[in-house]
Amino acid sequence: GKKYISEMVGIGKRMPITMAAFFVGSLSVVGLPPTGGLLSKLLMVQGAMQAGMWPVLVIYLVSSLLNVAYFFPIVYRAFFCRPEDNQFPGPRQEAPLFCVLPPVITAAVSVLLFFYPQLFAGFAEVMVNSL
Repeated sequence: GKKYISEMVGIGKRMPITMAAFFVGSLSVVGLPPTGGLLSKLLMVQGAMQAGMWPVLVIYLVSSLLNVAYFFPIVYRAFFCRPEDNQFPGPRQEAPLFCVLPPVITAAVSVLLFFYPQLFAGFAEVMVNSL
């Protein structure tokens, strides 16, 4: 029933699984460890540098900074608010399983790809060769 990010203060305490998955997804989009987003971001930055495409490199880096600016305030409000600012009092109440499961699976795969990037490397190679 909330509409604005400013109203999400304390939601991490009410929906910890959902917000933890959101946090892992945020790390991946920004390109920070321990997520597969770090490896993909590094490869894109490395490719731009090798190709001498400096404007593209700047765009990658600026987009990462913008993602930090967009996502981390949500995480801060969700988990690190002062108790008197908590707008979600009461017991924990996660969303239904079929709403929680997809982001949790996505977050788990993102972390898994950080530690085992070769899992999808064969698939990516087949896709590139088919082009």
